Amino acid sequence: MRFKLFVVCAMACGFMAYVLANENISTEVEDQIINAAPANKAPKAPTPKAVEFVEMVEPVKAAPAAKKALPAPAAAQPIKVAVSPQKMLPVASSRATDDILTVAGLKPQAKSGALVMANYGDYLGELYDLDTSGYNWDPNNNVAPPDTPSTAAGGYTISPARLAELRSNFLYWFYDKDQYGGRGDYQFDIHASMTQLHKNLNFQMPFYGFRFNYTRLSLNGYLEFSDPPEYLTYPLVFPIKDWPIKRDPSFMGIFFSKCRVGRIYPSDLDQRTPGVYFRVVRDLMGRTDRFGVEVRERTMWDIRTGVVGADTFVPKHVMIATWKNVSFAGGIDNSLFTTNTFQMILATDEVYTYAIWNYAVLNWLSHTEAGGDTTKGEGGVPAFVGFNAGNGTQAYEYKPYSQNMVIRDLANRGWGNGFPGRHIFRIDEQILIGSCNKDIDAALLPLTFAPESGNMLGGQVVNITGPCFDPNIRVTCHFDTESVQGTYVDRNRVICVQPFLKAEGYIRFQISVGTQRFKWRGKYFVETPAAATEKIFFATDDVHRRNPKEIRISWNAFNLTSNLNANVMISLWGYRETKIEPQLEYIDVIERSLSNTGSYVITPSSYLSRHNINNDMQFGFLQINLTQPDQYSNLALSPILWSRPIPLAWYMAPQWEQKHGKRWPRALCDNWIRADRFLRNFAADLPLCPCNLEQAVLDKGRFRPDRECDKDSNPSCLRHRGAIHCVVSGTPVAQGAEQQCCYDRYGFLMLTYDQMWGSRPRRIHNLGKMPWNEASKVPSLSMWFHDMRPFYSCCFWQEEQAVGCETYRFERRPSQDCVAYQAPGIAGVFGDPHLITFDGTAYTFNGLGEFVLARSTDQSERFEVQGRFQQMPPNYYGQVMATQLTAVAMRGNTTTTIEVRLRPLHARWRYRLDVLADGRRVYFDRESLKFQHFDGVTVYTPTYLLNQSQVIVQFDAGIGVEVVENEGFMTGRVFLPWKFINKTAGLFGNWSFNPMDDFTLPNGQAISLNVNDQRSVYNNFGLKWMLTDRDVPNVGAALFTREFGRMASYYSNVTFQPNFIGNPTDFLPANRSYDVERANELCGECNQCKYDYAMTLDRDLAHFTKNYYDSLVNMQAENAKRVVSCGVLQTPRFGRKLSFDFMPGAKVSFECNEGFILIGDQRRECLSNGLWNLPEYGYTECLREVYYTRRIAFIAIGIIILVIVPLMLCIVCGVYRYRQKQLKEDPHWQMTLPRSRAGSSRNLRTLNYDPEDDSDTDASTLKKSRSYDKVYRTNEPLPGKPQIDFPAKKWDLEEPDEDVTSSEGEKPKQTGRRSLRSPSGTDLDQHAGAEDDDDFDEGDVHTGTIHPAGYHQPLSPDEADHRDRQQYSPTFSGVDSRTSAASSINYTPQSALQNRFGGVPVLPNNTQYYNRPPSGVPQAATAVPLRAAPTLTQDSGLPSPPLATSPTPSVQKSTEV
Repeated sequence: MRFKLFVVCAMACGFMAYVLANENISTEVEDQIINAAPANKAPKAPTPKAVEFVEMVEPVKAAPAAKKALPAPAAAQPIKVAVSPQKMLPVASSRATDDILTVAGLKPQAKSGALVMANYGDYLGELYDLDTSGYNWDPNNNVAPPDTPSTAAGGYTISPARLAELRSNFLYWFYDKDQYGGRGDYQFDIHASMTQLHKNLNFQMPFYGFRFNYTRLSLNGYLEFSDPPEYLTYPLVFPIKDWPIKRDPSFMGIFFSKCRVGRIYPSDLDQRTPGVYFRVVRDLMGRTDRFGVEVRERTMWDIRTGVVGADTFVPKHVMIATWKNVSFAGGIDNSLFTTNTFQMILATDEVYTYAIWNYAVLNWLSHTEAGGDTTKGEGGVPAFVGFNAGNGTQAYEYKPYSQNMVIRDLANRGWGNGFPGRHIFRIDEQILIGSCNKDIDAALLPLTFAPESGNMLGGQVVNITGPCFDPNIRVTCHFDTESVQGTYVDRNRVICVQPFLKAEGYIRFQISVGTQRFKWRGKYFVETPAAATEKIFFATDDVHRRNPKEIRISWNAFNLTSNLNANVMISLWGYRETKIEPQLEYIDVIERSLSNTGSYVITPSSYLSRHNINNDMQFGFLQINLTQPDQYSNLALSPILWSRPIPLAWYMAPQWEQKHGKRWPRALCDNWIRADRFLRNFAADLPLCPCNLEQAVLDKGRFRPDRECDKDSNPSCLRHRGAIHCVVSGTPVAQGAEQQCCYDRYGFLMLTYDQMWGSRPRRIHNLGKMPWNEASKVPSLSMWFHDMRPFYSCCFWQEEQAVGCETYRFERRPSQDCVAYQAPGIAGVFGDPHLITFDGTAYTFNGLGEFVLARSTDQSERFEVQGRFQQMPPNYYGQVMATQLTAVAMRGNTTTTIEVRLRPLHARWRYRLDVLADGRRVYFDRESLKFQHFDGVTVYTPTYLLNQSQVIVQFDAGIGVEVVENEGFMTGRVFLPWKFINKTAGLFGNWSFNPMDDFTLPNGQAISLNVNDQRSVYNNFGLKWMLTDRDVPNVGAALFTREFGRMASYYSNVTFQPNFIGNPTDFLPANRSYDVERANELCGECNQCKYDYAMTLDRDLAHFTKNYYDSLVNMQAENAKRVVSCGVLQTPRFGRKLSFDFMPGAKVSFECNEGFILIGDQRRECLSNGLWNLPEYGYTECLREVYYTRRIAFIAIGIIILVIVPLMLCIVCGVYRYRQKQLKEDPHWQMTLPRSRAGSSRNLRTLNYDPEDDSDTDASTLKKSRSYDKVYRTNEPLPGKPQIDFPAKKWDLEEPDEDVTSSEGEKPKQTGRRSLRSPSGTDLDQHAGAEDDDDFDEGDVHTGTIHPAGYHQPLSPDEADHRDRQQYSPTFSGVDSRTSAASSINYTPQSALQNRFGGVPVLPNNTQYYNRPPSGVPQAATAVPLRAAPTLTQDSGLPSPPLATSPTPSVQKSTEV
């Protein structure tokens, strides 16, 4: 037994001696080679066999300056090596003997197709580059340079020739010696018994969303960041599905296979020690020492020219890991000479990471455990090549090489930087390959291109990598519906210039090579012109004004070229819609040739004499491009920079003035108004605006922030002065319109009825409407043409009170008030998890799996919102029997499916949430990508967030879903409009304003449950809504994206039994009373918070559970408030309102402009019932003074007409009724109407008289209407009173043809009387002693005695005979004697004084008037006997003149008839 043991020990010792001997032989050979070759002498490179092209740089002529830290966006600019990445120069190869390691006795073979280096003068002929310290800076030197990082000013400046020399070497630096006798980069601690070493990086290296400050360098061909599984199964599959049960390593595998250190032959040219090398070069951006500068510049330009989209990348830290002459594990001794050599370079700026994989030689494929043979490492499963993020997240396998026999081609493919065997990757959230792949073929191949988005107007240069290109084979790029030809750059890259695309959002982007079909595909994001990345900046707002003096613009010169001496051209373009097809047209050149300085001043006065054919264009764009791009990039293609849409008054105003006159804005506005009136009315299609800002922010299903006026990102609000925030419709309505709601500093809605800066609905949404290639449907352009353009011509360039502006504000684009606004219903889930339904029912459901949160039961308006619940991580005491929300998936009727996921714990440094649209990840880290529109759905993140911790999804039906993450804990909220009342089901219940039907099962049955009985809720309600991958009736199928074979069953577990006890004191043991106290301290009265803390002992979870609960309850309370609004109170034209409030209690006062008068109420009040008080003095108006006076006159006339006409009608009616009454009593009655004296005279002269009658009148003709059965009061003296002398009256018979009688003939009407006044206006009794007119004769006036009482005594009949023969008229007056042309009766001056009553004197003997024949007719001549005079009594007499004719009405007494 002892002998056997001795034999075993001896054999073991022999075997160990053999191994050590082999190691010593290798070391001795290595030492001999090293000693044989001088340390500072490098072998001369052989003559190159071929010449190819490498991209080189040209120096920028600048004075020598100190080397400083480089700015990130343009790092190469301050460096004294300004490199032009596109220039290709022939260079000689120094990799001709970068050997394919061979067996002894065979000559090394040059690798075909190697990139060769140009001969810059005699520099490259020198093989020695010695500095003052004597160190040889030859790139192939195996001795490490001095490791003395420096950031001092005035450091090393690299020359283009030196950079070209460095870049001509295939492998990067790795050293097995240093100047101090050390082993350089060689990792001697890595060997067969210890295959990996831990390395601290001391910086953050991003990898697949994670960040690591360490790595583990493995002999097995990878860098890892977490532990691998205990054993591997071949072929390898990553990520490991059974994670976290099995470990899922995070690694970068350049050649993931079990390896061991190999051996080299003495004849090998590269005699550096076989094994693993590792070097980290840190803080390169500020380094000025030679090695730091060379590492930075070489790595930077290799990546910039090798990977599309890396034009501004500057490495901050670089890692170089080299596996030199490593063999496969498990082989025989001779297999140690079958080796592979490969190298991994990692460069990062701590935001992005790039990997360069150099495969120098690959002689074996697999190790013995994977099925390979023991001699050559052939057969079996080849090595895995790719990346794995770890933690069961995602992986990238480099097809078709990984684990495939064509893995040998890695050393001859790639063509990164022109080198065969170089493969470059961008390691971000996804792996983007930077080298071509000619060995892969499939129906759909991934295409790598950058940038991934561009302005819709076109001109974006898109660099494309994917297939290997040939300069003689045509490449066609297809952007959605437009195709362009590609331009060959090198084997790895083709450039296509994006055309003008009438589209928005993600479109199909695909290329074809030669006659192949379009199998290389990707998604390209089209930015609308109004929301595209701003590349031309305006210093002020002058470009928007009517007549600016100058316009200052600027741009980033490096967006065009790094050569600041290049010439650029600035041109002006315009847009119009006069046909069905949109018209984007060139207008003029603003500056034909200008140095690319990045700034320019436009002087509008320079374009006064322009006469453009298309001068009807009112808005457009500035364009900047290179004039001769082939001088700077060897390509006839130039990038194009576009401005945002701008009005063109600064350029077109002189032409418009010539065409329309001085008031050209009014003419433009009138033309637009006429055209817009022919279009349909769209206001009825729009959702109503919320009344205040709080409601607008909470309505996440219908409104999103407006880019033009956002309180978080753009508070300037150029076209909405006074506003602090605006919201717009998230998606276009059915007809493509867009609502806009703006709010002032007090949070009230701003209306166009109040001011020109108010909310303006838009006929066309900024996103346009399908099909986008028709007029009125083009994104941004149609919106500007129909909505923005008229704002400038009608309001901005005119006065606010202009007719066109008021027509624009009140008729064509009026704001909608919020009187009928209805706040959405809200439901949510949070914590582990707790749910609150639409009707406010709060309960806890700890389901494990995927469940329906809310879905529509209406087939015409369908939507689904689903949630995934996963188990909480364990706490200090073990497993936590509770779950949390980790993903939400949603879909509308026919919309894109959107999924929002919680990212793994260590992958949240940059993005907190993952967003997937139809299974494809989308990101919102750039300004132009903040709002992304898909089919029927808009997804956006707040502009102030960069980490995607809040995502809002809006469907075209008005449904909104908000997902928020904080410290790894999610909450999901659903917002529904009122049209879904009684049409919802799921864990959020039926929204009916009745909590009793919240627990409705999929079959429609509503059950009654106690919300405090979690077990009953879990079993009888919650599990009924669990999802599977198949479609379950009334439940549906899961919408979640399936990756790595993880189906719904992977997440679901019906047998999971959570904790059903809600009170922590009831389920925590007695010895954990501190946890109960802590829960009470943290949570207060929030039971959900207490439960979560007691279950998980996580303070963050407790805090955010309370926060989410309070937020959701407050939202529901805010939306449940009844909003009372009085609506629009129109501003009077030519006036203004002193406040714009329209909420109850608001008092709004009015003012008018200068020159106008306010009429109506000066103040109105909003009542509590939501109505404005009724105006007391009429509705408020502002009138010009002349119009006001005219109105007052018309009102007065109207009032007079309204008063007098009815009064006249009343008088006429009264007289008529009176006449009818009199006629009924006396059929012969005739109303006495006043007549004129002229009429009486005319009628009396035509009377026929009786010859026998001695009276002065003809009784048969003059028929006085008298009633002798009545009593008449005369002016005769009364008994007992003094006798009064009344002046006599006569008949006016001077006019021969006038008639005073009635037309009826029987009853003559008495004429009116006149006032006894002189022509001068004085009473006749005042003319005593005065001389009258020609008709007055004192001799014609009778005289009499004066009564002692002062009265005139009438003449006796005898005395009257001596008077002139005159006719007596009972209607005589003093005026008649002076105005009648034929009057012969005169008065003495005293007669009027004596007769104070002005009446007819009483005749003592009246027979003289009746029995005397007519004057001038002899009595004997009368054939007819005279009529006997009637007897007059004291009660009979003649009527006196009317009271109105009395000179002194106060004392005159008239005779009544």
